[in-house]
Amino acid sequence: MTALSQRASLPSTPTWPSNAWYVAATSEELTTQPLGRTICGEPMVFFRGQAGQVAAVEDFCPHRGAPLSLGFVREGQLVCGYHGLTVGCDGRAAGMPGQRTEALPAARAFPVVERNGFIWVWPGDAAQADIAKLPPMPWAENPGWAYGGGLYHIACDYRLMVDNLMDLTHETYVHATSIGQREIDEAPVNTSLEGQQVVTRRDMPGVKAPPFWRMALKGAGLDEDAVVDRWQICRFSLPSQVMIEVGVALAGRGGYDAPLAVKASSIVVDFITPETPTSHWYFWGMARAFAVDDAALTDTIREGQGKIFSEDLAVLERQQANLSRRPDRRLLTLNIDAGGTHARRLIDRMIAQEVG
Repeated sequence: MTALSQRASLPSTPTWPSNAWYVAATSEELTTQPLGRTICGEPMVFFRGQAGQVAAVEDFCPHRGAPLSLGFVREGQLVCGYHGLTVGCDGRAAGMPGQRTEALPAARAFPVVERNGFIWVWPGDAAQADIAKLPPMPWAENPGWAYGGGLYHIACDYRLMVDNLMDLTHETYVHATSIGQREIDEAPVNTSLEGQQVVTRRDMPGVKAPPFWRMALKGAGLDEDAVVDRWQICRFSLPSQVMIEVGVALAGRGGYDAPLAVKASSIVVDFITPETPTSHWYFWGMARAFAVDDAALTDTIREGQGKIFSEDLAVLERQQANLSRRPDRRLLTLNIDAGGTHARRLIDRMIAQEVG
């Protein structure tokens, strides 16, 4: 096995594409109060207009620069909590007690879309924003699937999370009590490019299911002690989305292609949104095609998955701290890192095209 050198360094600017849709929040996060969140280095505030539509403007009051997210929403407009300047969904000043506001500069407004329980924002050139570029989420629009998820704020470069998700070798060590097993190390990983997607795949035939998948087998009405065929298919899409098809099927029944009745299969949903060069928002979840009406199982899976990803969080934040302390150190890229390496190349190419 040949080790290729890669320099570890603090991220340079820019480290993310701007002309793309990113998940900024979940629909349930945005209630009657404004929500402040930094996306791709841009402090933004999200709120709902009078008809319930989502708006996103820069989190900077045109009057004295106070964060608009410290204010409140009144009749579908955002009121600054410092001096009461009112801003509309388009970022334009709409009024202020005792003042004329017609000539005030507008706060920057960002293209924003609410779809399938997520709020998407386009932090780059608004003229290039195209709803057709939102990623497909067929599982979110199909009653034959159930979904549960959560959100973590993680103090590391978002690309470290992409690396983590495109190489699941770490499961044997980081997640030894839940989804890890030695067969992950032993199974060959295949990496391929499919258009603008990077795909890594592992198949593990004839294994015993680890604890998380024993629980899933039981939830699907199958024997949790059965020998199974297991698979992991990771798909990276620009700008920073990873969908992972995972599952187990009763051994010898077709593996990934087995009938639904003899398998427990899911899609691990990973929307990774840069905040700063060393932090990101991680929207995680699992969509499953078995026992979809079992709300208790959804809660159990969410709890288990949340614990698994909290273990990733702990490793990634300490990894970032190490890289920040020693930007001169060189890292090694092995064959198991091929998925993350190809993903970074796609990201770098997109950034280069934007920079021109």
